[in-house]
This record gives sequence, C-alpha cells and structure tokens, in this order.
Amino acid sequence: MIRSTLAAFTFFLAITTAGTAQVATLPDPQRPILKPEAIITGEIVRIGDLIDHAGIAGSVPIFRAPDLGDTGTVSADMVFEAVRKHGLVGVDAGNVREVVVTRASRTIPAKEIEDAIAKTLSARYDLGSSNDIVVNFTRDMRSIHVEPSAKGDPRVANIDYDLRSGRFDATIEIPAGGGKRSAVQLSGRATATVEVVTAARAIERGVVLKDADLIMERRARAEVGRDFIATAAQAVGFAPRAGLQPGRPIRPAELMKPDLVQRNETVTLVYEVPGVVLTLRGKAADSGAEGDVINVLNEQSKRTLQGVIIGPGRVAINASARLASNNTTGSIVNANTR
Repeated sequence: MIRSTLAAFTFFLAITTAGTAQVATLPDPQRPILKPEAIITGEIVRIGDLIDHAGIAGSVPIFRAPDLGDTGTVSADMVFEAVRKHGLVGVDAGNVREVVVTRASRTIPAKEIEDAIAKTLSARYDLGSSNDIVVNFTRDMRSIHVEPSAKGDPRVANIDYDLRSGRFDATIEIPAGGGKRSAVQLSGRATATVEVVTAARAIERGVVLKDADLIMERRARAEVGRDFIATAAQAVGFAPRAGLQPGRPIRPAELMKPDLVQRNETVTLVYEVPGVVLTLRGKAADSGAEGDVINVLNEQSKRTLQGVIIGPGRVAINASARLASNNTTGSIVNANTR
C-alpha cells in the first residue's frame, strides 16, 4: 500500500513538474519579441519596426531602410547589438535568425512612361496614333518605385524630337511623396509604325492567297510609305502577279484577281442577245482573271474572237462579234427562261 501511494505521488510530481516547466516556457506577452519580417515606409528603420513590445524605445532609429521597392535582411545579432545601446535587453528571438526588411513603394511601370512620351509626340509632331509609336530608350528602362503616398501619373515636362532620325531627349516628371515631383532625364528613339501584310513563305505567281499565307507585321511608317496592304482581308482571295517573298510588305499593285481561265484551256463561249443565249465550246488563247479581255478560238468556226472572262472557264463574246459560220451549232437557251 505504501509502495502504491509512493508511486502515485511520484507520478503526480512528474506531471506537476512538467506542467510547471511548460508554463515557464510560455512567452511573456509584454516581453520584446523579434519579428521575422518588416515592411518599412520611409528611409529609416526604427526599433519598433523590428521588435514588438519595444516600449518607448520603439521610435528610436537604428538602420537605414533599403531603397524603394527593395528587400534586404539583417541578422538577429545585429539587431540585438543595435538595440542594446538604447537599453533594450532580453529580446526574445525565438527561431528568428534574420529579419527580412522590405521598403514599401508604389510602382510606376516603364510602359506608363513610354505611353506618356508617345502621346506627347503624337500630339506635337503629327506622328499618328500614339498606339502606333514604338519608344525605345537608350538605356534599359525599368519600373520606377516612388513613395506609397505619391499621387498622380508621370508627365512629359519637355521633349526635343528629330523627325529624321527619330531621336528624342525628354524630361519626365515623376510623382513623389508630399505632393512633390522629381525630374528624370531620358533619351532614345521613337518610331511611327504601321501594320502591314507580309507573305508567310515564298508564294508563286497565280496562287490564290489564304489567311495561312499571310502574316501581320509592324514596320516603320517611313520605310513602308503609304502604298501597302494594311489588312489580310485586302489580300485574301487575290493572287500575286509575280512571286512574293516572305517578310516583305505586300503592295496592292502586286496582287491581281486569280486567273479563272488558263491559256489553252477549253472554255465555254457565251453569246447573248435579248431573249437568247448561245453557248459554244472554244479554247482560250490567253490566261486571265475575271473581267479581263482575252482572245479565244471558236473551235467550230476556227475563228479567233475577243471576249470577257465572266467566271471559271466562261468567256462572254461581244454581241456585235460574228460568233460562227452558217453551219455552226451550239446550245441555245431562251434568256427569259434561264
């Protein structure tokens, strides 16, 4: 009995001791605690930015903050050394070995600055739509970080532009904190461009163009001029008069309606007068597209006539032409019942 009581007491003592040890390891809610990360606004890192429950020491500056938008780290040992000088000791680091510090910022993308320059050039130098102006900077242009409180958009304070070379030098005002602005000097080239249709591959004469044969590319307007095909719809269904090379802008004069009749092809000759349509078989002496005038041979009379191509393999003969000899036969259709 004594032995059982002693064992029970020993077990209770072990539980009590363990519980006491567990309570002892709980952090004091008012004890200074090192943060694992911090977001800073402004140029100075203060004790309170890195340590919770820092008390009156929280407003004391100890480090310089990273640049706007940048992130850095500071070791726990460096933090302890810095705060010890200001009487703050017993900081609980927990498992934190270093603190990640980020400088808060508002980001102004490079595209916003490009757009501001393009809009200014479009308005002042008649370069067409600002969406068609390509801006390239002399040096690599990255996003600009400003204070989170900075309001407004970047604007062009001054710009000089050479129409021949496309070079520009500009002063850009960037919003800063407190309603102020800072000036940035930028230079580069700005080019007015247009979208043109080019061949996706080498295409032979007479091949009827399809969407898959064409590519839209953006080219400098000064290089292309004004005589060019601007949309694929303007080229689809037409055929090149000569071979097309890939990558070269296609011009209207280079295209024609596709040949509906080939040279030496057997065709139907159509002779029409009011009320009557006569069709005969003939042979084309020339190739041509719809609307072209070509020479055709009436195979029955062996006479060469001129006609207008009106469809695939069909040529209309002028009503005033002598279509055939007296013994010519063909198909006669009443025009009113066709």
